[in-house]
Amino acid sequence: MEFSTISEFDPAFIQAPEYRPKLKVIEIDKLPIIDLSNDTKEVVLEIGEACKTWGFFHVINHGVPLELISRIMETSKEFFDLPLEEKKLAKRDEVNPMGYYDSEHTKNVRDWKEVFDFLAKDPSFVPASHEPDDTQRRTIRNQWPAHPPEFRDVCEEYAREVEKLAYKMLELISLSLGLSGDRLHSCFKDQLSFLRVNHYPVCPFPKLTLGVGRHKDPSALTVLAQDEVGGLEVRRKSDGAWISVEPVPYAFIINLGDATQVWSNDIYESAEHRVVMNSEKERFSIPFFFYPAHYVMLKPLEELVNEQNPARYREFNMGKFYVTRNRSDFKKREVENIQMYHFRIF
Repeated sequence: MEFSTISEFDPAFIQAPEYRPKLKVIEIDKLPIIDLSNDTKEVVLEIGEACKTWGFFHVINHGVPLELISRIMETSKEFFDLPLEEKKLAKRDEVNPMGYYDSEHTKNVRDWKEVFDFLAKDPSFVPASHEPDDTQRRTIRNQWPAHPPEFRDVCEEYAREVEKLAYKMLELISLSLGLSGDRLHSCFKDQLSFLRVNHYPVCPFPKLTLGVGRHKDPSALTVLAQDEVGGLEVRRKSDGAWISVEPVPYAFIINLGDATQVWSNDIYESAEHRVVMNSEKERFSIPFFFYPAHYVMLKPLEELVNEQNPARYREFNMGKFYVTRNRSDFKKREVENIQMYHFRIF
């Protein structure tokens, strides 16, 4: 990803004019910052308001060791600083979608980033194909680089800690909907959650490209750690404006995914977001995508459906769409959350 002139810049990275970022920030609207150490009733109310207004919020006093967050950021930089040839020794392929990759596309435009993906539960089991009548399952496993030597241990320890936080957030979000805290726990018995370490290199033409194009997450929720550089933007629901998210040291960003939007029957909505580039500093971020098991059938929860608020989605199996979204032929794929809108009733 090194280009000295515009003529050398790969056009695969260039966004259509209407989707290019406006790097001059006119307005910064701060996301809610929720202190999880406060009274539970207060926290639940704050989360409910944040979910309705934004679908995004920060959490602090979250219980994940701050030293561990620093360690995974440091060892991730060590990995991405390796020569490309060495990183590619752990490159994902047509058989295994986990590992290193540097040609991610969002909405058919190449993202200015490189990533390393790994499962929270290793091994995990997924549908063999996206065909509705195919009942076969296949096994996917993590693959780890030899260097840096502590990379695997740090990543696995981090995954365990962030998984605990994801369950805690799931409980609080359930409570905010008037449900029991463990209402959705059974959906995650054989979860398909995975983590991604993102590296966004310095970009010489930040007005033309994006680190990640506009998208929504199909998961139940995402737990995101980001460094101090920033670059995340969220589309504000009230007017559709792109709002820059100011980093909060050692906080996590929580954003709702499409699965939660379906379960809540549109009481809560997943929010569109993207990453703008920086011409001076590289950036790192680490999302934990909290996915239900492949066999879970998604539909609005019966407690949230009545005559005044009928179901807005037909029942569908998320596992098939997980396979479609995470298949190995990532090039030229659409990552839009087709499953949710395809099954929308109105």
